[in-house]
Amino acid sequence: MGAKLVQTRNREEDVDVIGVIGAGVMGRGVAQVIASHSYRVILVDNQLEVLDEARISIFNTLRAESLFGRGRGAASDVLSRISITDDLESVRQCSVVVENIPEDIGKKRLLYESLNSLLAPEAVLAVNSSTFPIFELAAFMKRPELVIGTHFMNPAHSKEFVEVIPSRVTSSTTIERVMSFLAGIGKRGIVVKDAPGFVSNRVLMLTINEAIRAVEEGCASPDDVDAIFVGCFGHSMGPLATADLIGLDTILLSLLSLMERLGDKKYQPADLLLNMVREGKLGRKSEQGFFNY
Repeated sequence: MGAKLVQTRNREEDVDVIGVIGAGVMGRGVAQVIASHSYRVILVDNQLEVLDEARISIFNTLRAESLFGRGRGAASDVLSRISITDDLESVRQCSVVVENIPEDIGKKRLLYESLNSLLAPEAVLAVNSSTFPIFELAAFMKRPELVIGTHFMNPAHSKEFVEVIPSRVTSSTTIERVMSFLAGIGKRGIVVKDAPGFVSNRVLMLTINEAIRAVEEGCASPDDVDAIFVGCFGHSMGPLATADLIGLDTILLSLLSLMERLGDKKYQPADLLLNMVREGKLGRKSEQGFFNY
């Protein structure tokens, strides 16, 4: 049976319930944003330790936002709208489910096959994938017209835009529902064509990989590489700090996926990236990456 670590209150019948599957860095951020806009949220993961980390992380982020006057209501009120569980069957009541599990096609297929028997007939499956074409993932579902890509940016609570990726079989009604949902959580959707990596990661992963190569080849230190992007181009965060935030293991999976699906060796991961992932230096999640945390 599923273990509820945070119980939802405020169960008004007229408030939609949104499912978020995957409680890693991105999933917990998405759950926080949705709950901050008065939706009830069910955050699901099959690892209890990840769920417990998510609960603590969401609370700390909400508290920090409140201290700096950026929060939407008290941290306790937002947290009260999030149910955290390892019971996948809890998504039966959700009108929209946002999927955030790692970029592993085998794991996604297994999850989607389970969701086929769990999702309500009109429930939208919003895929927060980094690189997989949405049509490829929608093929695992019995109702592919209800599958759409919603690529949130990290950290989800502070990024205004979301890439929206309909596949060639996504219905116009699904697109309208998702655009309305995103507006309701304070996000602006940008619709792009369904292709590996979409726009953001097709470009970003190359940038990160080349920044890693620059460090690998001794062109500059990680600090100096990021300083150039922040100081010269006005980026709020350099590519290597961004990689640490996303997770170097996720960067590696994304590059391998893009190389396979686009058939282009320019996405070949840098040796330094491969070695760091092997050594468990994954960025913020492991407290060590290109920078220490």
